[in-house]
Amino acid sequence: MKIWPVQDAKARFSEMLDACLKKGPQLVTRRGVDAAVLVPIEQWQRLANDSRPTLKDLLLTDFARGELNIPPRGKRKRRRPERVG
Repeated sequence: MKIWPVQDAKARFSEMLDACLKKGPQLVTRRGVDAAVLVPIEQWQRLANDSRPTLKDLLLTDFARGELNIPPRGKRKRRRPERVG
């Protein structure tokens, strides 16, 4: 992975894009600190899909997604349904 200072990345973006497509991800730094990575779209889509849990994964997990505020039941008994007809 080549490291591009932000000034070079801006001035030579086409070259950086070509390097990304041919050689893989390219790192962009700002004032010597890692700031961003340019990756090919296929790799980005794969990473995005791999990080998204499926519905099956969500349903089978033990991790609660939120708290349900269920009020306590009263002491009253349930009403009987009315007969129709």
